[in-house]
Amino acid sequence: MNKSIDVAWYALRITYSRELAFKKYLDDRNIENFIPMRYEYVVKDERKIRKLVPVVHNLVFVYSSRQQIDEIKMTMGIQLPIRYIMDRETCQPITIPEVQMRSFIAVAGSHDQQVVYLDPTTISFKKGDRVRVTGGLFEGVEGVFIRVKGDRRVVVSIQGVMAIATAFIHPSLVEPVNLNPVER
Repeated sequence: MNKSIDVAWYALRITYSRELAFKKYLDDRNIENFIPMRYEYVVKDERKIRKLVPVVHNLVFVYSSRQQIDEIKMTMGIQLPIRYIMDRETCQPITIPEVQMRSFIAVAGSHDQQVVYLDPTTISFKKGDRVRVTGGLFEGVEGVFIRVKGDRRVVVSIQGVMAIATAFIHPSLVEPVNLNPVER
């Protein structure tokens, strides 16, 4: 299979906090993308207003082929400098498996105030069990069941980019996920 036409989730850096402009560009072309967002209070005209802002500036996840992203980089490169986030071991752009990205979007897309964003290097995932949420807001999400800030949560990690922990999840709403040897 030709890798240039394979569609995958790519993690991209857009410099100068222009991730929302890049998102609009992608949306106008019907290219699936995702930016983790959260609500923040900002002062505008001496009033506090609640505004939806990116959690991490300069980060956009794009579901496309590498060839299409390279074409976008060529055409938009001057207006919006775009770079792949690279895997340090393979020196290739980081791609995120579909199931992992869907779980990440399910958690990060909720804009829940109790969701906690984490640096993936600070979490030891070997301590927790791999689980799937069976009910509630995060039903179907797969991740690692661990204790974060005193609560039991499911953490979904995008290796080398970021991790996110759900709000408290009762143990009765999770089931273990058995990984086959290829996924480990």
